[in-house]
Amino acid sequence: MLGYRPAILHERLGGLGGVTDAVAVETRIKLICEDDKPIVFHGQYAAVTRLEALDISVLGRDILNLFGVIVDQSNSLVCMLRPPHRYFIEKW
Repeated sequence: MLGYRPAILHERLGGLGGVTDAVAVETRIKLICEDDKPIVFHGQYAAVTRLEALDISVLGRDILNLFGVIVDQSNSLVCMLRPPHRYFIEKW
């Protein structure tokens, strides 16, 4: 639907919901920093082709491995940190 020309991957993507076929797409992923500046990742990324394969949007480990990731489900918040930012976990 997006008009990409995918290359078939020989691997499948898997997670808690099972496994599904995937394709590779050459694209850019743009994220916005807290100071409203964009950060752009350009490369080839795996993508699923069946909408029903995922019930939410997913960033892959190829991007997430570049960050410290904090998921706060109760506040619908995901923080992706890189130096100079850092975090501490303390007991209250």
